[in-house]
Amino acid sequence: MSEKEQLPNEEIEEVNTSAEAIDETSESPQTESPKESVQEPTVEQQLEVEKNKYLRLYAEFENFRRRNAKERIELISTASQDIVKEILPVLDDFERALDSNKKIEEVNTIKEGFEVLYKKLSKTLESKGLKSIDSVGQMFDAEQHEAIAQVPVDKAKEKGIILDVVEKGYTLNEKIIRHPKVVVGS
Repeated sequence: MSEKEQLPNEEIEEVNTSAEAIDETSESPQTESPKESVQEPTVEQQLEVEKNKYLRLYAEFENFRRRNAKERIELISTASQDIVKEILPVLDDFERALDSNKKIEEVNTIKEGFEVLYKKLSKTLESKGLKSIDSVGQMFDAEQHEAIAQVPVDKAKEKGIILDVVEKGYTLNEKIIRHPKVVVGS
């Protein structure tokens, strides 16, 4: 057996390539032009190059997807942190009001304190994009309101009009987060 037959396939290719390199250097420049000595990659080599590019791109995409998912989870878990920090002073004010209400006998002072706390909480929430939906006197819209009762009315122009709001509705950054529960004239 010859040496080529005893070597594994990979080693045979190496031997062939080194033999070709020796042949190329020993040949005279008259027989072959320099352009012809440069070998074009085979289809298998091109396929291997493209496969490697694909695998790298796929790995980069998977890393991006994992990183994006991790950032999204982080964002969701800390999303309420800002609003809670801004509401904490209002909570502190409520605690102080409860403590002082035990000592105060005058009802008007207690009422004023609660009004101040309500305004402070409303202002804090409005700064975060919360707005109440004003519905009384408007036409009932099933996409914006939730009718919980219908009341018969005498005037025809009051039919379909919202007469009372049982529970206020709110929007957060122009998106309805709670529909107002209303009483409609019929």
